[in-house]
Amino acid sequence: MILKLKRTPGIYLVGFMGSGKSTIGRLLAERIGWHFIDLDAEIEAAEGMSILEIFETRGEDEFRRLEREKMRERVRAIECGRPAVVALGGGAIVHPANFALVENNGVTIWLDCPFETVRRRTEPASHRPLARDPVGFALLYHSRLESYARADYRIPIESDDPAVAVEAALRLPLFK
Repeated sequence: MILKLKRTPGIYLVGFMGSGKSTIGRLLAERIGWHFIDLDAEIEAAEGMSILEIFETRGEDEFRRLEREKMRERVRAIECGRPAVVALGGGAIVHPANFALVENNGVTIWLDCPFETVRRRTEPASHRPLARDPVGFALLYHSRLESYARADYRIPIESDDPAVAVEAALRLPLFK
């Protein structure tokens, strides 16, 4: 295992909504014997409302503030020796301070999922506020690619079978 990961045992999965971060993260954590954290689920639990409700009642800026706060909490727990695979929200690392936080405290893996796949996966999901406008959704996807590309590693998502991505993750140099 690489030195950076030994020092701060956190693996942060990044990628657009619908790329499989939660599903793949849960399976990866199970395989390596670490804890799994879904940052969006933690925000929902702490706030007692869904991400959609937060967006609708408090706005995206407030959601992003809550997201930063929860990320800092998780990084501190990982620094204290609680190894975890963390599924970040799709927009979490777009903010440079958020990216620096996870980049300096673990390893980032981009689940690079094609636009048509994320569109298909999110189309029936009315609980995703940023997926409601098809044109805006496509623009958002393309605008975030540069942020995702800064991750330490990239796994192309070419299958709907999450086990394929988990096996690809386990072959990354960080586990050697």
